[in-house]
Amino acid sequence: MQVNTTEGRVPVDQLGRTLVHEHVAVGFPGWYLDVRQPRYRREDALAQAVDHFARLRDYGVRTVVDPCPMDLGRDVELIALVAQKTGLNLVCATGMYAESMGISYSFARLRVEDIVEIYVKEIEDGIAWSGIRAGVIKIATGDGQVTDFERKALTAAARAARITGLPLISHTENATCGHDQIDIVTGEGVPAGQLLVGHSDGRDDHHYHLSIAERGAYVGFDRFGLEMIVPDEVRMQNVKRLIDAGHRDRVLMSHDTVHCFLGGLPGGLTQEEFQRRLPNWRLTHIFENIFPRMRAMGVSQADLDHIVTDNPRRFFEAGQVTQPTQG
Repeated sequence: MQVNTTEGRVPVDQLGRTLVHEHVAVGFPGWYLDVRQPRYRREDALAQAVDHFARLRDYGVRTVVDPCPMDLGRDVELIALVAQKTGLNLVCATGMYAESMGISYSFARLRVEDIVEIYVKEIEDGIAWSGIRAGVIKIATGDGQVTDFERKALTAAARAARITGLPLISHTENATCGHDQIDIVTGEGVPAGQLLVGHSDGRDDHHYHLSIAERGAYVGFDRFGLEMIVPDEVRMQNVKRLIDAGHRDRVLMSHDTVHCFLGGLPGGLTQEEFQRRLPNWRLTHIFENIFPRMRAMGVSQADLDHIVTDNPRRFFEAGQVTQPTQG
């Protein structure tokens, strides 16, 4: 079984320690319209990302998934350069973002089967003319309800996942619609274990987390360091509660870091200001701070290693079990 990375296909058993949700760069639609922001310099973005991603090697990380969808400034060649300069496996995505925060105009006018064809082409042939093949499929829903556009995009993503065997990584807004995502994906014949319900740590709700795990999907505790949403102490307690409930196999952890916001953040906030408010929002935070604190809470190192090594491998294996070997 193999995983598409920016540098080619890698055996799934060689992924090693893996962070499942981090971003080299993100640009919200219309980012280039705010002329107050500093000019985007790709070489500066690359240097900054390489500096931060290279630090992961000190903690034994070998693979990082960048699930940036195609409508949030996705730059797969930039991601590939980071992989080349750090020696890490980087995995990029096909897929669309939530309607309220993405670009829905073109895809809204396509049929589901058209979108499936686009996704599969990016997976099997490569993204645009880069030759880089997507290794995951991104799906996203807004706050509290799934729009018609999002339902179409999710349906197409699930069908592409069924065809290719790739896993699906989701965005949920305010930790809502996780079960809607599972319903749509499994309704298209994709096993729940092929789906990571992202940002499930966006609310302090053990019963919500437990209900996702009990359906067989992965529960994304993937925003460590973003404490303006939920304190990390709460995240850690909820991870431990899932482990204690026998669902260690359903947990995935990451930070959702962004190393370059193209043109700054919506509302005019600069990346520097944002980072000053969130000093722990960095790629190494889980290994430097969260793991020691969780060990002090009684979580074993074996459990933590399982979450960042065995679970990502099983996540990538989930849809490939019945898939023919790709060339």
